[in-house]
Amino acid sequence: MVSIAGSKKLKRQMAPLFWGITRKDKRFVITVKPGSHKKSYSIPTAVFLRDTLKIVTSLREAKTSIYSGKVKIDGVVRKSLHHSIGLMDVIELENVSDIYRLVPTEGKILKPIKIQESEKTKKLVTVVSKTTINKGKMQIGFHDGRSIISDTKVSVGDTCLIQIPEGKIIEVIKLEAGSHSLVIRGVNSGQIGKIETVEEGTFILPKRIILSLEDRKIEIPADIIMTIGKEEPIIQIK
Repeated sequence: MVSIAGSKKLKRQMAPLFWGITRKDKRFVITVKPGSHKKSYSIPTAVFLRDTLKIVTSLREAKTSIYSGKVKIDGVVRKSLHHSIGLMDVIELENVSDIYRLVPTEGKILKPIKIQESEKTKKLVTVVSKTTINKGKMQIGFHDGRSIISDTKVSVGDTCLIQIPEGKIIEVIKLEAGSHSLVIRGVNSGQIGKIETVEEGTFILPKRIILSLEDRKIEIPADIIMTIGKEEPIIQIK
């Protein structure tokens, strides 16, 4: 019988570099299943434990930890080896004091950093869609796959600070001149700069941002940055 959910494995040579796996080990590695984050910008839970954090030494140990409910992502227990962990996700592990958040840094798309206990209920999410539903209510979709119904005034491209796991919006950071932003993909991943101007998109060109870094200015597409605060990041990202 043919599976309709896609393959559960991936050739190691095809895996993203930020997974941190060895290339000359077994031929295949476990992969991400469709879910919250895009496949090319996320890490499967089992690989995260074994190869990224290296707190388990084998897939068998990873299975034991995950199936027994010892892994929380954004405050929710996840029992799938293939669950996608991506940008700004908060990871808690039972019997481990450290709490992690995945952020872009040092040119890598995703890298875990240790955060304070007080930060584990906060997360930044980018607004990727906005739809009017029944009775004029607004359904807002975020980059991590979640969606909420809210009266908060936001635009696509803005960033929301939400409370997890409830998903309640605490604060909105507009995509506008003067806001500080984090580059989330590309050669400048992990760099923080100030938005100089926002160039609206045309039929040919996407919406673009003029971003002032420490020693230079760059022009990049608006969809590869995330606003993180007006003067400084409102949560820990380093």
